[in-house]
Amino acid sequence: MKPIFILLLSFFYIPVINWHNNMDEAKQLARQEHKYILLNFSGSDWCGPCIRLHKEIFGNTTFQLFATTNLVLVNADFPRLKRNQLSVAQQKINDAIAEQYNSNGSFPLTLLLSENGKVMKEWDGLPKGAADEFVAQIQALIDHNQPLK
Repeated sequence: MKPIFILLLSFFYIPVINWHNNMDEAKQLARQEHKYILLNFSGSDWCGPCIRLHKEIFGNTTFQLFATTNLVLVNADFPRLKRNQLSVAQQKINDAIAEQYNSNGSFPLTLLLSENGKVMKEWDGLPKGAADEFVAQIQALIDHNQPLK
């Protein structure tokens, strides 16, 4: 009876993923937890591919389960609608992140970074394939590099 309960519970488990918005804090957390950083640049209220990426890949349970144990997630959002505007302080943080990692202003742009912020892989635009394929790409990159521990 117990294995059936656990199996059923796993179907209803929805992981809670936490997107950070400060790169310095994310690097510190990544070093503490020995995780990679996944940095995403999005235009949450105007960029169709960005919206699809968040819905179809980042919102997928496969990605979320993987991310909770392997990644520190950072979102640098650049909304355009007045009602969605960021605080001045957050806009400065996002501008600084973009200056370092997205000088061309690509949307969506997703980067896998080491715990120290070194770029390991870049996905310009909507990644090809489903969430499980995206997770497999990240896992292969993690496996290829030396462990962070």
